[in-house]
Amino acid sequence: MTVLKTSMRNFFAHKGRMALSAVAVMLSVAFVCGTLVFTDTMNTTFDKLFASTASDVTVSPKGAKSDDTPQNGKPASLPAALLPQVEKAKDVKSAEGAVSAMNVTVVDSANKNMGNSDGAPTIAGNWTSSDARTMDITSGHAPRGPTEVMVDADTADKHDLKLGDELRTISVAGDFTARIVGVAAFKVTNPGAAVFYFDTATAQRELLGATGLFTQIYVTAANGASDAQLKQNVTQALDGTFKIQTAKENADENRQGIDQFMNVIKYAMLGFAGIAFLVGIFLIINTFSMLVAQRTREIGLMRAIGSSRKQVNRSVLVEALLLGVVGSILGVGAGVGIAIGLMKLMSAAGMNLSTDDLTVTTTTPIAGLVLGVVVTVLAAYLPARRAGKVSPMAALRDAGTPADGRAGLVRGLIGLVLTGAGTFALYTAANADKASEGALLLGGGVVLTLIGFVVIGPLLAGGVVRVISAVLLRAFGPVGRLAERNALRNPRRTGATGAALMIGLALVACLSVVGSSMVASATSELDKSVGADFIVQGNQRIVPQAQQAMERSPGLAHVTSYKELEATLTSPDGKKDTKGVTAADPSYAKDLRRPTTAGTLTAAYGKDAMSVGSDYAKAHGVRVGDTITVAFKGGETARLKVAAVTDDSGALDKGSRYLSIETMRKYVPADQIPPNSIMFAKAKDGQEKQAYAALKESLDKYPQYQVRDQTDYKQELKNQVGQLLNMVYGLLALAIIVAVLGVVNTLALSVVERTREIGLMRAIGLSRRQLRRMIRMESVVIALFGALLGLGLGMGWGTTAQKLLALEGLGVLEIPWTTIIGVFIGSAFVGLFAALVPAFRAGRMNVLNAIATE
Repeated sequence: MTVLKTSMRNFFAHKGRMALSAVAVMLSVAFVCGTLVFTDTMNTTFDKLFASTASDVTVSPKGAKSDDTPQNGKPASLPAALLPQVEKAKDVKSAEGAVSAMNVTVVDSANKNMGNSDGAPTIAGNWTSSDARTMDITSGHAPRGPTEVMVDADTADKHDLKLGDELRTISVAGDFTARIVGVAAFKVTNPGAAVFYFDTATAQRELLGATGLFTQIYVTAANGASDAQLKQNVTQALDGTFKIQTAKENADENRQGIDQFMNVIKYAMLGFAGIAFLVGIFLIINTFSMLVAQRTREIGLMRAIGSSRKQVNRSVLVEALLLGVVGSILGVGAGVGIAIGLMKLMSAAGMNLSTDDLTVTTTTPIAGLVLGVVVTVLAAYLPARRAGKVSPMAALRDAGTPADGRAGLVRGLIGLVLTGAGTFALYTAANADKASEGALLLGGGVVLTLIGFVVIGPLLAGGVVRVISAVLLRAFGPVGRLAERNALRNPRRTGATGAALMIGLALVACLSVVGSSMVASATSELDKSVGADFIVQGNQRIVPQAQQAMERSPGLAHVTSYKELEATLTSPDGKKDTKGVTAADPSYAKDLRRPTTAGTLTAAYGKDAMSVGSDYAKAHGVRVGDTITVAFKGGETARLKVAAVTDDSGALDKGSRYLSIETMRKYVPADQIPPNSIMFAKAKDGQEKQAYAALKESLDKYPQYQVRDQTDYKQELKNQVGQLLNMVYGLLALAIIVAVLGVVNTLALSVVERTREIGLMRAIGLSRRQLRRMIRMESVVIALFGALLGLGLGMGWGTTAQKLLALEGLGVLEIPWTTIIGVFIGSAFVGLFAALVPAFRAGRMNVLNAIATE
């Protein structure tokens, strides 16, 4: 009980000094809890949607998946003749045929895409009684004929659609127009899909290409019949060649794709939260180390009057426990706020998430509290252990804890060993023969060098700080020398404070090097390999009518088709490969200049011929002249002669196996031939600008596809990498904010620790302005120390990662010096910002009171 009272007294006596550590704990816990609440809410939203839209039993084509489109671009379908058979099955109350297609684009009269840009699907289909259960028609009526369409309310609101507006639907089967005759609102939250409904005959004809077909049959159970029993009865009524699912099975399947997407988001965000926690550990260690040092005399008195080492140790740990509890409780509350903020942000981007579905499970606050408290207590263990080892006489005699030279030597040796082992791992990774092998070594090297730099930080602080000070501080005379001395006074503290900033900046530097190298490598590869003037692609396969519009565009010397086919290859050694093949026009050999290690690509586009990649050829012992058996999905089996082996050292189309469009047509029925995945075009000599403008105009009616010349393509690639890096930098900002709090806390506690010294300096003539400048310079030096270590370490990681990327064809290393220098200079401003409050408080000290401080 005495230990608890002492801890409570010390905690509240230093509540101002604990505040920043509590904020660090709060931010880290908030990010974890916010991530969990956000992902749980998204799961709840999709669960409600899938549960409400699933019928008791659903009959689908065998092998069909909810998020899968067959290679011919049309949804997998069932014969409508199955419907009467299902209706006759036992326990069937009703059965209804449904049509649903996701590989569609809907545009308004101005050719503006009515779909969402956030990746949510555009769904077109027929209006069924199942839809009527989950949606309310808020205006107009359901579609009744071929020129009528009904749209969901969210899409109508987003694009300001109203009754009477004309919409054009583009599918693989063709284009057709219809006027809006109704608007329907979901009874549950629609996460963002744009949904369009037609009458059944129109949906069959325009989306599936023929009447008499359905994509699903929805079956409703009679009163008293279970879904499982209904499924069994429907299965018995059919011949077993169809996929039959209960409502739960259907919802679970729909959830699989969502779960994969959500797990990526969840674990990525939790990873950044873990980085913030790691940075926060240094802040907590520094805080308690300095508080223990400031209370050394007090600890000595406690020991002198009978307190044991365990009691002193326990007292410090109880303070850490209180800090962890307070910070974690605040973090749980802030996490809910972060989740709501993320939901609003996603809604602004097009994914609708309602706060009505806000989900806070019992495990979320428990996880936040346990994580925050455990991390805080563990971080405070070393300072607590150090406090317990202080002897009464040493504490009463000294103003601070004595330095342990032997511990420092052991620490330095451990740090050197870890850093050396990590450096060796990075070197080995950079010289690996396979990227998969090097990736493990890279991960190990990153962890070891990071820990090694953290451990060896105090040793590095002496030399690095002196170098930085010689460059930056000597010009400021005595004040600069005082700032340098203060930064060097406690190397362990400086090392820990700088290490917190080092972690975040190391990741920034590493990702910057990797991102810049990827862009530079891809740009170099495009310059070297791409001969086409224009590239056309989108987030969907290119529908035939868009292909025809492209082919009719004036000013083009040739247009190249590029189709990806599902196929199983059997090599001469008898091994099978299911990665498929690519069918292209012979002009593709000019559009993408793929070097060959044997044979020529021109020959590969001949009759019953193909090419393979060098990796495949090496793995299976394939040579030019060998025969490969290719079993086309939905088509026949062909025996094709290998006419070329392409070099897989580049990144573009690595591993692709080519054959001609004519060879494909020989073995694949017309109704199974896929639309183009991408198309290429070459302008006639001297007509590049005119052809570019004409091609854009020709495809203006198809906004789902983008026309890019090589300059556009390079810029798009740069933008995509830049957007990804900016998102990562934004998440890393949390760790950097926590690191800044660490600098602030270290300076604030350091000022308190040096109160008497500051008073004496002021008494002998140091002005307030000089004092504030001294503290600001000390902060800048610490920040630049952390930045220098972090940027150097990150560039080493990034360079090693690029060496592995080179094995995948991205062989250009580019150091983004502008970014690196900008971050380094920015770190100086971070140091200045962190010193504002401590410097202001130091300047306001009363000189006499400061001198009188014990």
